[in-house]
Amino acid sequence: MRFNISALSLTIGLFWGASILVVGLANLAWPGYGRAFLELAASIYPGYRAGASIGQVAIGTLYGLVDGAIGGAVFGWIYNWLSQLLARPA
Repeated sequence: MRFNISALSLTIGLFWGASILVVGLANLAWPGYGRAFLELAASIYPGYRAGASIGQVAIGTLYGLVDGAIGGAVFGWIYNWLSQLLARPA
C-alpha cells in the first residue's frame, strides 16, 4: 500500500492548522485554555505569540497549515520509500 503524498500532506496540514485555530480561539474566549499547547507552538514558530490576539491566532494557524503539510509530505515519502524497500524480495 502506498500513500498519496499530496492527500496526506493536505490532510495533516489542515488538521494541524485547525488544531491551532480552535485552541487559539478557545483561548481568546476563555483565557488560560490550552495555554501550554499554544506556548509550545510559540516556542517553535518565530513571530507567533500564544493567545495575544486574533491576528496571532491567524499567524499560528498559517504556521500550522504549512508545518503540517511539510510534515505530512515527509512522513508519506518516508513511508512509501520504506514500504517499497521492505517489499522487495530478498
